[in-house]
Amino acid sequence: MNDQITASEEELEIGFVENMEADLLLEAIYRLSGFDFRKYMRSSIIRRIQNRMRMERIPTITRLLEKVIHEKGFLEKLLNDFSINVTEMFRDPEFFKAFRQRVVPELRKMPEIRIWHAGCATGEEVYSMAILIEEEGLADKTTIYATDMNEKVLEKAKQGTFSLLKMQTYTKNYMQAGGKEAFSEYYAADEHFAYFHPSLLRNIIFAQHNLVTDSSFNEFHVIICRNVLIYFTSELQNQVQGLFYESLCPSGFLGLGNKESLRFSEKTPYYTEFDAAEKIYRKLD
Repeated sequence: MNDQITASEEELEIGFVENMEADLLLEAIYRLSGFDFRKYMRSSIIRRIQNRMRMERIPTITRLLEKVIHEKGFLEKLLNDFSINVTEMFRDPEFFKAFRQRVVPELRKMPEIRIWHAGCATGEEVYSMAILIEEEGLADKTTIYATDMNEKVLEKAKQGTFSLLKMQTYTKNYMQAGGKEAFSEYYAADEHFAYFHPSLLRNIIFAQHNLVTDSSFNEFHVIICRNVLIYFTSELQNQVQGLFYESLCPSGFLGLGNKESLRFSEKTPYYTEFDAAEKIYRKLD
């Protein structure tokens, strides 16, 4: 797996000088903002740095570092570059179908349900889960906590407004995920945007949370963190998996992305593979 590349291998691949400059830049970002990208996959971070360098027409990472330190507002611009916001509604429909068919019957037995979407980006998967929970009759006893390190994307998520051009793809995903209604029933639209009904927000709490530096803030029956850990080194993945384990109640469910697993985690012995194909794990009692 690519996410298991060692630091030394990445240094050889990227180049010693460029890697050293990146070390200094990430250390400065951490000291200035508290956001810690030092254990993110270096190749992914370098791509984002290089993209910003092209946009700003800056020849070296060192020059980029100077702007971070001395130019007002530039740090926030770079932090937005580093935030991972690739998502869509009912992404990987088979995951949501498996959740509906296999996890929901277990959730019905619980008097209350707390779900944490960690690294929720602009919220598409959060609204997907809210729709699924609504259709399964669990909304009245469910609270969905949606968190991301990037407050800018959280504000967008709160609006529940998405491009109308994406609705055809989202509708297809919804139907493949086992949707029970006409997907258009959940939003109003104009020429450019789809506006999801505010009623879906009634059991969603959006909050800023950094998986790298922040601690557990509640006990959850379900944690969904899909396609985020692939950007972390093995060491950081283990750290975050420790956070998830601490945050899950006994017999709670953990949902990961299709390119992720618990295979290399120190917490593997404390889970069962509830649905191996869709990367849904269940914490042992």
